[in-house]
Amino acid sequence: MKGGARPIRVDVVLAQVLEKHGVQKQVRRVGVLDLWPEIVGARLAEVTRVKGLDRDALFVEVRSSAWLMELSMLKTEVLERVNARLADAPLERIVFVLAETA
Repeated sequence: MKGGARPIRVDVVLAQVLEKHGVQKQVRRVGVLDLWPEIVGARLAEVTRVKGLDRDALFVEVRSSAWLMELSMLKTEVLERVNARLADAPLERIVFVLAETA
């Protein structure tokens, strides 16, 4: 190393690269996929499954039309709970869709 420069931690460099390319926020949002059961609780986690993220929206598959109706009424509350976990990378909307059955 030249001039006594110290090594830079890889996580610091990675965070800088992600931020530079505008994907840091989306990377933080992906954490919701693993946290979903913890965010909504066991009961809702049993009847839902996070399908993915698209920019500022979270897409969640719901097991039945009855649950879809129930969750549609709770949409604001669920989104607030999700965003409480995301802090500096909040989502603007949550979209519940009926699960496809084969």
